[in-house]
Amino acid sequence: MNSPSGIARKKRSLQGVTVLSHQRAAAPRAATLVYNALLDDIVSLRRKPMELLNEKELEAQFGVSRTPIREAIIRLADDGLVDVFPQSGTFVSRIPRRALYEAILVRKALEDTTVSIAVEKMTPAGLRALERNLADLDACHRDGDVAAFHVIDNDFHQLISNIAGFPGIWAIIQQVKVHSDRYRLLTLPQQGRLTRVIEEHAAVIDCMRAGDKDGAKAAMEFHLGKLLHEAEKAEMLDPAYFIEDAPHTAASGGEKDNSNAD
Repeated sequence: MNSPSGIARKKRSLQGVTVLSHQRAAAPRAATLVYNALLDDIVSLRRKPMELLNEKELEAQFGVSRTPIREAIIRLADDGLVDVFPQSGTFVSRIPRRALYEAILVRKALEDTTVSIAVEKMTPAGLRALERNLADLDACHRDGDVAAFHVIDNDFHQLISNIAGFPGIWAIIQQVKVHSDRYRLLTLPQQGRLTRVIEEHAAVIDCMRAGDKDGAKAAMEFHLGKLLHEAEKAEMLDPAYFIEDAPHTAASGGEKDNSNAD
């Protein structure tokens, strides 16, 4: 038979195990919350390329221990969004040019196909949703709200995937477009940029309204193709925000290998 002191020790022991178990279970959730918050900060450019992420400041900001912070940083490093230098600290990564170009290339290929399918499956409700989206974009332009403009811009492309009946395509695009979102938010404040985006979206909608599948595809190709061309150059943006993640080749304007030349 257990003595009162033995029962008390057992309760304290069980209580300690329970608290520890809760702490361990909460750590992954905390890491995910920190990860999502930092991901949003980085993609939205609230945290700029090469900005230092101080662990102690992050612990204070999120009210968590060092472990969730480090787990979140590991995930961000795996995403290519932070660079960890053991002797210097953790910094928001610069935008890799090749990865940026490839992300837009993948997105363009998928959306050119999706918009063609969406024309065939267009409904009055789908058209009204696109037109409301365009009106919301215009309102953001008038208000000068670039952050909201970017969100509604993304909603436009997601709507097209939904109308096509393939919402999973947008989910795939979401996985590859992190760096292109960062680039996009760098370019949106440029003079005349918001107006141009609205006009290009309107051209896509006009073709969809008319049932013009080829026209809608061409309008989408033009819309995303311009972004592709600009991303290859990015001449108007701060070069410190970018990093060359692949050597130049002859096809992209680099020097030819003349090692075998006579």
